[in-house]
Amino acid sequence: MKRWSFWLSVFLIAALSLTGCGKAADDGGGAESEGGEQQLALGTGSTGGTYYPLGGAMANQWNKDVDGVKVTPQATGASVENMALIGKGDLDLGMAVNMTADDAYNGKADFKGQAVKNFGAVGVIYPEVIQIVVPKDSDIQSIKDLKGKRVAVGPQGSASVNTTRDILKAHGLSFDDIKPFYDAFGDAATKLKDGQLDASFGILGLPASSIEEITASEEVRLLGVDDGALKKMQAERPFYQPLNIPGGTYKGQDEDVQTVTLKAVLYASNDLGEDLVYQLTKVMYQKRDTIAQAHETGKQIDPEKALEGVTTPIHPGAKKYFEEKNIELPE
Repeated sequence: MKRWSFWLSVFLIAALSLTGCGKAADDGGGAESEGGEQQLALGTGSTGGTYYPLGGAMANQWNKDVDGVKVTPQATGASVENMALIGKGDLDLGMAVNMTADDAYNGKADFKGQAVKNFGAVGVIYPEVIQIVVPKDSDIQSIKDLKGKRVAVGPQGSASVNTTRDILKAHGLSFDDIKPFYDAFGDAATKLKDGQLDASFGILGLPASSIEEITASEEVRLLGVDDGALKKMQAERPFYQPLNIPGGTYKGQDEDVQTVTLKAVLYASNDLGEDLVYQLTKVMYQKRDTIAQAHETGKQIDPEKALEGVTTPIHPGAKKYFEEKNIELPE
């Protein structure tokens, strides 16, 4: 009897210990590895876009500066897929366009009837610039000339697809009027160089490495969004803001080109604890210069602009950081 009582006690102690460990992991969110590190999955985008390499630079900085955390960037279809995966609990962090996150939270567009509420904004990372590229010797002089052409519209699950649709609509076209290719940005750049595409749309950082790679060996032009189309887009989706791509941004681009911009924002699952997200927010903004050494777009991470265009709830951990820095929170 004593022997049975002894082993029962051992079993109960072990069970309580395991329960305690599980609770600690649940409090912070994410999974816990054998070494005790908290494993966090970061949804980025395709390897040829901006999200994936920039997300890798951010993850490396977090892994250096946030104790007990291991952030792993994952290549995804970008904004739409990232918000859906956060909603399913398959991602802890995700990069997404502010307009897509608003759609997710309010159950609109791609998220109609399946709203995602289990997330909070960490803050703006950089402006997302819509860039439309054609070969320099192409007969395509305006967006209206894309009718009947082979056009890369962005990977499935990305905000680029929806933005391309909005731009075409504002110019009197639809996907039925073009031959859409759902290529990742890097693949689209290769096909454009090889003559397999007539044009490529992308929501990218400025400058975009995929476009710089094209201009290293090929001459290209950027198509602009005209004033009338811009007003139509803003009337339907106020998230779109005008932006001029300065002449000289890319080799062979001598003049400014008018386009539209959105905001790339980092979002965190509400399953992540306040203190953890506070630390992630703090490192992202305070170590932005170091992040920029790994990826040029890191230069645009700016705490003073961290909440511009953010319409969804802010994660409590990020809110704590902004209040500490006296950064005004949206109402």
